[in-house]
Amino acid sequence: MSRSVLLLDLDGVLNPFAASSCPDGYLEHEFYPGEGPERYCPAHAAWITELATAGDLHWASAWGEDANTLYGTVLGVEPLPVVPFPPLPFPPEAKVPAVAAVAGDRPLAWIDDNHTEAGRRWAAERSAPTLLVPVDSAIGWTRADVDRVLAWAAGLAG
Repeated sequence: MSRSVLLLDLDGVLNPFAASSCPDGYLEHEFYPGEGPERYCPAHAAWITELATAGDLHWASAWGEDANTLYGTVLGVEPLPVVPFPPLPFPPEAKVPAVAAVAGDRPLAWIDDNHTEAGRRWAAERSAPTLLVPVDSAIGWTRADVDRVLAWAAGLAG
């Protein structure tokens, strides 16, 4: 079986923007001057590195290449390929064609805080194994989310 494609969103996943205050373990940084701070968790660097061993990990974020040059640099992680999304602003369902193009017929795990009905329908219709991992944008990415993807990928390999 082909190596899995693993997709990682940023806002709402790594940056729990909907939390009423900065969660424990997170720091705030103004990545885009004048737009207010975004949140990041230094512990996520190890999780990102760990996921990258389980499949072909890509940023699937409207941040585009800024996910590497800004966010990834602060975390100290190696640059990842970026799923090419339409220019902002775009509706969340517009992610699906770009995700489909990157995934092709390979197994896919997609971690996002805004899986749309269009995305769920597309995932259900795929012939390749597909895992959608929903994340609460008020909580952000958790170790359970990471472990779920790692177990899924290991199950495909075993």
